[in-house]
Amino acid sequence: MRESGHDTTHRFDDRAADFVTVDLNSLLYKYETDFAEVLDKEFGGTLPGVEGDFSHADYWRQRAQLRKKAMMALMWDQKHGFFFDYDFVRQKRSTYISATGLYPLWAKLLDTKDTTDRERAIRMVAYMHHKLEEPAGLVASAQESVEAAGTHDQCQWDYPYGWAPHQMLAWQGLANYGFNRDAARLAYRWLYTIAKNAHDYDGVIPEKYNVVTGSHEVFVEYGNVGTKFDYFTPEGFGWTDASFEVGMNYLSAKDAADLEVLKPPD
Repeated sequence: MRESGHDTTHRFDDRAADFVTVDLNSLLYKYETDFAEVLDKEFGGTLPGVEGDFSHADYWRQRAQLRKKAMMALMWDQKHGFFFDYDFVRQKRSTYISATGLYPLWAKLLDTKDTTDRERAIRMVAYMHHKLEEPAGLVASAQESVEAAGTHDQCQWDYPYGWAPHQMLAWQGLANYGFNRDAARLAYRWLYTIAKNAHDYDGVIPEKYNVVTGSHEVFVEYGNVGTKFDYFTPEGFGWTDASFEVGMNYLSAKDAADLEVLKPPD
């Protein structure tokens, strides 16, 4: 579970090795399509001086298409219109609603020219809005999933907490499919949260936030621990700092002006 980067979460229910995950496979799909693109653009389709199928762009393109086919068969849930991890031991999809279900949008898994894929993207955004969007940004997992977990101890990569990587991947994923207003809305919520807490608490920029309350006061597992803010560094927290810089690219001039005067999100 910790190697997944989500340390910790009830998403795997202490059985992380039993799941084929949406996020890992989205990342691998992105690598495969990137390799094919680079080989085509920079080397005419074949990497010189390297033997084996993996030196050819077509090899990586075929791998990506096979991965997409498998992900659509195992991870796409037609009923809910969202991606879920696949439990290959029990041979069924997980029902745990996670922000990682948006990774396929970032990886451009769905074909924008395909009517069916376009409809899938629309359904994913609607599901995200209903299940994962909170006043301060995207939550790591849905409240109902946490409540249905086998144990009920709090985990930091779960509801009600939000993390910078999920926000950034979601913004770009939404923009990839033309959902620019949704990307801007989510970016503003997250950036406002960072700015408001930094303004009110002497520049504090932590690693995560409670995106339901919009507060940096998160006393769970690692980070943001204790009344003396022992885990806060003077220069801020790396990916939170980065998300502020990245998020500004999704805001309009009006949004940026509103943010400067700390106008709350609608």
